[in-house]
Amino acid sequence: MILFPLKTIAKLILASASPRRKSLLQDLGLDFEVIEARVEEKPAAGELPGDFVLRLARDKAAAVSGRNKGSWVLGADTVVVHGGRILGKPGGAGEALEILQTLAGHSHLVHTGFCLMNEKEKVSVCRIVTTEVHFYSFSKDIAAAYVATGEPLDKAGAYGIQGSGGFLVEKINGSYTNVVGLPLVEVVEELLRYDIVEPRKG
Repeated sequence: MILFPLKTIAKLILASASPRRKSLLQDLGLDFEVIEARVEEKPAAGELPGDFVLRLARDKAAAVSGRNKGSWVLGADTVVVHGGRILGKPGGAGEALEILQTLAGHSHLVHTGFCLMNEKEKVSVCRIVTTEVHFYSFSKDIAAAYVATGEPLDKAGAYGIQGSGGFLVEKINGSYTNVVGLPLVEVVEELLRYDIVEPRKG
């Protein structure tokens, strides 16, 4: 029998189709509905990465909350930033290899913005969490072998820390789950604050 630490006591919707965010919440024992929010994911001219990711999280939550006014909606977005530049999902194997070679031996930042919204309760709480990730100095052959697995092709920054891409990571400073896609400490803090979840007893 699998025991979970938390349970959901209010209607919760995850405004994201990310399987990684869904899995993180399910691992806590939460019950929620998934409704993908379709918003344009393109930074405005001069928009800083942190501002961009917070705006997207807010836009995603608002897009779903508008049609589900009595529910709590959680929107989130994650970006990988190196040298002030956002590294999105690669367009193909060649771009994935290029991104990985750029990151090898260097540190980069992972920003996740999340927004918890309930229109009926007139609540909108948005936060950003940043983790520093350092890759070891791997070779082009190592990068190419990882790209050949196919894992980097649908991941921001061309890697998944929770998958086989974790072997590229020498160290991190900050939240691990933030790099996966959802900073659980901060998200659970807000879910508890608004009585959306509670600890299981017995």
